[in-house]
Amino acid sequence: MTGTGKGKRPDRIGITDVERLETAVDVLRALDYRQGGAFCRDAVHVVKTVSLLLHWGAVPAALRSRLLTVLADLHNLLGWTEFDIGHRIPARIRFDRALDLAAEARNDNLVANICYRLGRLALHHDDVEGGLGHLRRGQAAAHRSGSRRAQAILTVNEAWALAKAGDERAALTSLGHAESQFEGADDWATARPWEAFFGTTDMAAMRGTVLTELAHVVTPRHSDEAIDRLRDATAGYGADMSRSLALTLIMLAQNHALQGDFDEAVRTGTEAVDLARGLGSARTKDRLAPLADLLRSHATDSGSRDLLDRIDRYRAEPAP
Repeated sequence: MTGTGKGKRPDRIGITDVERLETAVDVLRALDYRQGGAFCRDAVHVVKTVSLLLHWGAVPAALRSRLLTVLADLHNLLGWTEFDIGHRIPARIRFDRALDLAAEARNDNLVANICYRLGRLALHHDDVEGGLGHLRRGQAAAHRSGSRRAQAILTVNEAWALAKAGDERAALTSLGHAESQFEGADDWATARPWEAFFGTTDMAAMRGTVLTELAHVVTPRHSDEAIDRLRDATAGYGADMSRSLALTLIMLAQNHALQGDFDEAVRTGTEAVDLARGLGSARTKDRLAPLADLLRSHATDSGSRDLLDRIDRYRAEPAP
């Protein structure tokens, strides 16, 4: 990035400057996956840098769309971190800004991803209708982009929304469509950074998630397969995806509790809480609620009561 001296505006930026900003976003995204949204606040400073560059007009026309994409991706990431630490309204503001920028950049793949995250925000707060609206808008953008991976992400989350609504047949149909889309996805190496997280492990986790929701809302008979798929996912997640692992362990414990196997529910739930306590994520606290309800309503042994006490204390702790 060239300029006329310290504190002066840059004369212009080049491809290397944009690549450095893209790398910075990738580093922050990895930190979010590994430690949760509370540890990813430095993204705000990168947003300011990119915004100033665009405002100053020092961007060659050939790079403007790419820089707009960086800024949209940053707002998308910040929206996700706000969501993760329990800030619903700031998250929505960030996502809406990201959508505007991604549309200006004509990046349908990123539009699809932002809509997926808006859908997840809505579903987390039990707004199924709103979540489906965002996800279906995202599906249209994913089809325009031609990315089968993006299509699979949107469709499998639609399946989750339908499961939350208690529509078993529609949820399983969408789940099947998502798996077909994922099978036809391009090689992982060609995935855009914001969608690259979604591989075979996440597909297994999402199948387990949909079946867990159906087991909770419709019939416990889905728990057996949910447990199998969630176990597959826990075996696939490493330390770089600690939050996803914690969320998956929580659902695994929930399914064991639904089956009345409280010994296994306690073992898995304890592992989940131990992992979650090292993360800066409010979502892990919120997602423990169904397990806590099952323990409170049905468990009578000392191990279950101890786990319930640990969950209650963890959920009452302030975020890091």
